[in-house]
Amino acid sequence: MKKKTIEKIPFLTLPEAHRDEAVKYVAVTEIKKIAEEPHLFIEVYRKENRNIPAVRIVLTNRDFANFFPAEGIWNRKRIMENTWNRRGMIWLDEEDSRRKTDGELTAENILHSGADQKKIRRFIKTAAAGNHREWKDGPWWENIDNREEEIAGEEYSLRNRRRQERRMAALKERQENTGELPEERILEYADTVIFHDRHALFYRRHGARVTVACSGCGGVTDVRWKPGQSFESQHEKRIAEPVANHYGICPLCGETGLFIPQGHAGRMKRAAGCIFLGQKYKETGFVLRYIQVEKEWKLKEFCLEKDTVMTGAYEELSGTETARICFESGKKVQKDYHKHDPYSGRNFWDDCNLSGLSNITIKPGKIMPETFKEMEDTFLRYSALKEYQAEEKEDINPADYLERYIQTPQIEMLVKLGLTGVVRELVKCRYGIVRDADAKRPECFLGIRKEHVKYLIREKGNTDILKVMQMEKHMDQHWTAAQISALAETKAIDKTGTALEHMGVQKFLNRVAGYAGYEYGTGCSTAVSGIQNTAGRYTDYLNMRSALGYDMTNTVGLFPRNLYAAHAKMVEESSRKEADARIREASGRYPLIRKHYRRYRKQFYFADGAFLIRPAKDAGEIIMEGRLLHHCVGGDGYLSSHNGGRSVILFLRTVDEPDTPYITVEISPETKDIRQWYGAHDRKPDRERVQRWLDAYVVRLKCGPEAAEQAAVEQTLIMAAM
Repeated sequence: MKKKTIEKIPFLTLPEAHRDEAVKYVAVTEIKKIAEEPHLFIEVYRKENRNIPAVRIVLTNRDFANFFPAEGIWNRKRIMENTWNRRGMIWLDEEDSRRKTDGELTAENILHSGADQKKIRRFIKTAAAGNHREWKDGPWWENIDNREEEIAGEEYSLRNRRRQERRMAALKERQENTGELPEERILEYADTVIFHDRHALFYRRHGARVTVACSGCGGVTDVRWKPGQSFESQHEKRIAEPVANHYGICPLCGETGLFIPQGHAGRMKRAAGCIFLGQKYKETGFVLRYIQVEKEWKLKEFCLEKDTVMTGAYEELSGTETARICFESGKKVQKDYHKHDPYSGRNFWDDCNLSGLSNITIKPGKIMPETFKEMEDTFLRYSALKEYQAEEKEDINPADYLERYIQTPQIEMLVKLGLTGVVRELVKCRYGIVRDADAKRPECFLGIRKEHVKYLIREKGNTDILKVMQMEKHMDQHWTAAQISALAETKAIDKTGTALEHMGVQKFLNRVAGYAGYEYGTGCSTAVSGIQNTAGRYTDYLNMRSALGYDMTNTVGLFPRNLYAAHAKMVEESSRKEADARIREASGRYPLIRKHYRRYRKQFYFADGAFLIRPAKDAGEIIMEGRLLHHCVGGDGYLSSHNGGRSVILFLRTVDEPDTPYITVEISPETKDIRQWYGAHDRKPDRERVQRWLDAYVVRLKCGPEAAEQAAVEQTLIMAAM
């Protein structure tokens, strides 16, 4: 749309003013050709200002826009896009239009004449070429808005189609530049490295003999496993006694295999694994191919009338390439996935993953040796992937590693220094251990002292030791290697800030060892566990003591004789402080509980020789009831219900111990029916007795004392008869 040309076109004139007082805006229309393309102009004037329109709306066959002359700005909002209920127009105040009815809006916003209505209708029908929805006889702006919605939808579909075409073209280009998959070499590698050339020996015993079918050679033989008594049997071939899920040797080919009873052959006997193969992509790019491989052992059988005979065994090796990760210098890493369409039965490649539980996950696996040879001529030749794989004892995910290497090139330096533990954390996107992501030297990158780098290398980048070193530099301290190792063993470095502010590191370590009764560096799992638990408890004790405002210079408090008792005391005080804060907050939010207490007491209080029942005095009493009985009555739901008069919380106590929580009751203040009652831990102690008492109590509330006494007598007689 030629906006500069449109701005130069003079405004349409409004011939005369409308005398109808209800009218506030008048629109006039005209169809003009700009560059041989018809344009529909709709200019909306305020009734009191016929010189400059409030807005000039311009439509073409494929586009629309709005020009506001007063501000000199353009926008591309739909004519009714301002409000969610589609009642306001772009030239109206949004809040004002929301308060008006449809009839009021129609009366206030009109076309100048019927000719304008015909121009709009003719233009829209011509532009839409029969695809436009049916013409509405309602307000004129609804038809304009419908056409704008169609144009926006067509543009959105066109953008999506072009985006899809670009994606598919890029996917096709990646497929064309990806080399052939050496399937035989992959299966051979998988059988050797993942499945370790493992075979299956299906067997069936019959007396002293056994029939063995080997999946390695495919042969079936009948041999002895138990020596016979005759002279001839001494010269027959024998094997060790076959035992299910134990390894043996095939008497035909001599290969080792796993013994599987013939009766278990029908069950799935398979193993699976993952393989990565890297190949050069284009000039300096690299594509990593993820293959899932599987090996299955099967038995051939022939069914006779009363028996099933083993006729052979075989193995099936298969592999499926399920993902490709394409790396190009300066470009975003692209992952393609191999999918299956169950409706058409075809397999295809796509550039996005499946969603939900069907998501294709790239798991750690084996890396084929050819990968590193192919990588030598790519921009990833210095990634140190080969060295990282050699250091790791388990399978790795090279896709994650290479993504992190592109993001953080310092990974090469860390791998070659032997800081494998640090690299392992970075590969998992745990960048919290990095102090300066732009640094080139390891001590600056990790935020530790230079003299500790060699020690960290000897520990293979142990992250527990690294965190201690980082805290040492942060606190501007100088610790020995023994102290760093001991602090790392405690695994409490994140909580030792308070402790190290009030004592030296060696004193802290000595106290932990003394409380635990173990020494550092023994390697004993019991000693390590004891030190870690003690360090955690001691740091918790000091942190709680500091939070509660105790004097942290008092050595009696810093170094208690009995750590367990001192820790328990701090926990109790912290819980009490939290409870007090909760009670103060709830009392302010639910003041009507206290205000209505006297009224509820007159209504619900009752006592006899066994129990007494009364309402809660305030919100704090309800909270403490819930805490002491370990149930949920202290929650906001019950407090709000009691405060609003929708229910009443009652406390049932024994007469002998009226201040000891026993049973909590929720009752309806209107119907006097008990909704629920529970004791400690949401249980119902002495259920039958308490239930009978509460039933009589409800009768008393509803019908009076005489009816309650009669009901109690009847209930007692019924229970005695049972």
